Amino acid sequence: MLALDAISFDVQRGHLASLLGASGCGKTTLLRIAAGLIHADGGGISIDAARVQAPRNDVCMVFQNFGLLPWRSVLDNVAFPLELDGVAAAERYAAARHYIEIVGLAGFESQYPHELSGGMQQRVGIARALVRKPKVLLMDEPFAALDAQTRETLQEDFLRIWQEFKTTVLFVTHSIDEALVLSDRVVVFTPRPGRVHRIIDAPLGANRFDGDPRALPEFGRWRHEIRDMLRHEALQ
Repeated sequence: MLALDAISFDVQRGHLASLLGASGCGKTTLLRIAAGLIHADGGGISIDAARVQAPRNDVCMVFQNFGLLPWRSVLDNVAFPLELDGVAAAERYAAARHYIEIVGLAGFESQYPHELSGGMQQRVGIARALVRKPKVLLMDEPFAALDAQTRETLQEDFLRIWQEFKTTVLFVTHSIDEALVLSDRVVVFTPRPGRVHRIIDAPLGANRFDGDPRALPEFGRWRHEIRDMLRHEALQ
């Protein structure tokens, strides 16, 4: 079954691009290709002009289901990628504590995943991805399983963290609101097979960093336009 067809777009270094579309349109498949977990039947994805052929330490992924190791504490979960890289214990734990503090979980280092709320677990997942200081961060609907209030809080916190590190991000979402609030670029996909229907650059511009971006007039305008766009595509 064809998941993606004739996809072509780029993401500037340090920008956050959302991939927005219906379920089954190939967004997660695209992330898995970018992560080097699967190969495209034709074409491919390049990072800094180098084709992705296999998993890379400078490309990290944050999953919808958190993906934490239940037998490891918060500290050990965040330090785990550096352990795999052979980083000395003192260095990796110092780095892990730094990123745990950045995501707002200082004091929870000894807790285990089952002792945390969903939002806290996802903060651990973000810290674990950032601890490697990746060039590219791939996020597969990371906030979809959370309640609305927690989701909005994490969106705001992630935007703050991303502003500090300016990692290049590919962010998969079904939510028009989430795509608008977070993104420098919104890539709107058609239903399966996924094609790029439209690319919207800087829908809210720098205004999304000031106050509540959902209160901006351009937020409502783009929300309405993208919703109509997706509805039209779904009926084709």
